[in-house]
Amino acid sequence: MSLPADFVFSQASLQDYVDCPRRFQLRYLLRVAWPTPVAEPIRLAEEHLQKGASFHRLVYQHLIGLPPELLTTTITDSQLRQWWEAYRQTPPPNLPAAIYPEITLSAPLAGRRLAAKYDVIAAAPESRLAIVDWKTNLRRPTRDWLERRLQTRVYRYVLAAAGQRFNRGQQVPPEIVEMTYWFANFPAQPERFRYDAAALAADEGYLGDLIGEIILRAADEALPMTDDTRRCRFCHYFSFCERGFGPADLTELEEEPEEGPAEIELDLDQIAEIEF
Repeated sequence: MSLPADFVFSQASLQDYVDCPRRFQLRYLLRVAWPTPVAEPIRLAEEHLQKGASFHRLVYQHLIGLPPELLTTTITDSQLRQWWEAYRQTPPPNLPAAIYPEITLSAPLAGRRLAAKYDVIAAAPESRLAIVDWKTNLRRPTRDWLERRLQTRVYRYVLAAAGQRFNRGQQVPPEIVEMTYWFANFPAQPERFRYDAAALAADEGYLGDLIGEIILRAADEALPMTDDTRRCRFCHYFSFCERGFGPADLTELEEEPEEGPAEIELDLDQIAEIEF
């Protein structure tokens, strides 16, 4: 077994490997389709994911020019309407005027490509390139937790490395890159992360080493499972790996500030690095 030569890394695949190398192997190398529900009751979990996807679609349609009043008439779900009204009334503040929704960029790294699909890039060339990521977490993650996520590192790095089109064709100074997480359930509490040359160098080294490690280990017969079994409770493969307990109840997301919200959002990333 080896990693396909055309495999493109993303924040989701790298996060899977960091969280559990075995999960990465099952999902991306062996392509095991395992029907384990991530959370029970499954209907509520699926509804949450679908509402998150619908919210992303509404915002995208608005940003490409559809009238918000028209979009409002299409909403029949009360929670989705609440998120939509939060977006309309309390959007991310002070964004640059040039808005580019649903943009995918990729950069070469460690002999492969690293891709990022952005909800929004807002650009003031030579001054500010702002990433916005819409989140529908049930809980608001802490700043420290968000800073550790691969999404924060990958998205800023790729924009700095491959965002010349948003900077009049010039190399992007990392100091003009920033990333904001905007939470539909906490619209007045966005979280912003700036960037600089030191962070870019650290990310380039870390992400390059991580990709190199994955390439070397891809030929292993069985990559190890995580030692942190809390992660297994929100994983599709928990029964495949015979970890000996049932899937998490969706209500546990209120009790698991570290693992719960991330895994639900991870699944949204998996099914909906959405095509519009």
